[in-house]
Amino acid sequence: MQTETTAAPFADDLRAYGTALDEELARDTQFDRWRGTHFATTEERIAHHAELFGYLYQRGWNRYGWPVEAGGLGGDERHRAVLYDALSASGLPVPDPCLMLETLGPPVVHFAPHLAEAYLPAYLRGEEWWGQGFSEPEAGSDLASLRCRARREGDTYVINGQKIWMSHGTTSRRLVCLVRTGTAESRHRGLTVIMIDADAPGVTVRPIAVAGGRNELAEIFFDDVVVPADRLVGDEGQGWAVAMYLLQFERAQYAWLMAGVTLRELRKLRGLVAHTDLPDGAAWRMGEAYADLVALRARSAATVRSLAAGRTVGPEASVDKILLATAETRVHDLARDLLGRDFLFDGADAFDAERADWWYSRAATIFGGSAEVQRTIIADHVLGLPKEQDR
Repeated sequence: MQTETTAAPFADDLRAYGTALDEELARDTQFDRWRGTHFATTEERIAHHAELFGYLYQRGWNRYGWPVEAGGLGGDERHRAVLYDALSASGLPVPDPCLMLETLGPPVVHFAPHLAEAYLPAYLRGEEWWGQGFSEPEAGSDLASLRCRARREGDTYVINGQKIWMSHGTTSRRLVCLVRTGTAESRHRGLTVIMIDADAPGVTVRPIAVAGGRNELAEIFFDDVVVPADRLVGDEGQGWAVAMYLLQFERAQYAWLMAGVTLRELRKLRGLVAHTDLPDGAAWRMGEAYADLVALRARSAATVRSLAAGRTVGPEASVDKILLATAETRVHDLARDLLGRDFLFDGADAFDAERADWWYSRAATIFGGSAEVQRTIIADHVLGLPKEQDR
């Protein structure tokens, strides 16, 4: 473990960081308590993962890639990418809180450093995590039409409305929400991002069970919820800019994280079927799944380097999103087919986890922007193809 006084020169050497991390994950037997664990509920799983995140914080590893002012040890997106890769390669889960941290952490650091300084250290310690409140029942892909409203009253905002499909919404300590502060006609120009405490008076959380039976999502209602005005992420009316900044991490850095997780799933599947008779074409399909992941990683690595260099990743991040959805669904469909009756009927924890992961993978082409929307973005803004009415 590196102390804060010696961290800066160490963090500058990314290769040394990765090598030392790999060695510690292999050597420290304390990590074994998080290997091969399965849980019947999302709430149990995320609490267990938060303990792993806390232990990584004690050892210093998950503090690289975040600014010192926000509880980190310096470095950039590459350090975080190396951490996620190392965890997956060593048979450890990437803690669930990382999923929203990669989406919400960068915009909070960039647009609201005072909030990052106040709350990100507790996130890195595994003591809290956040939910992202963008979608609404009548505003999914068209965020400019959302109606959850924040009304300024002195030094506070009063929030009224509803959010839906919030990942980790059932257990999150804070909710980073896109709300309307302008008129309905102002569309994207009248949006603002604000951080709301999940236990504030007037907040009602209703879990949403996905097809696998687990509460992966939540529906949130706000009834006259009072929030201090200093909880804004960016300025009032700057919500669209914050959202666009966020998307490059949601669709790009997140893709690297999930590529490592999905590669670990493919390795696990190979172990489960290693001594069974496989149907014709199984090796070919496994090779296709691996090729998908190699393509995703090659593309995602370039994106992570761009983010680390401070370059804005624009509509081309949609390529990462599509490649990730393709790889995820292919690997989990392969598990369903190769595990056969065990996948359907075996009650062991490992197979229960395979079924839950397969069910959740059904949404891979929908959440964070549907595959159809991503392809339209690529056609219009990357390839410059004619609009449909012009074809």
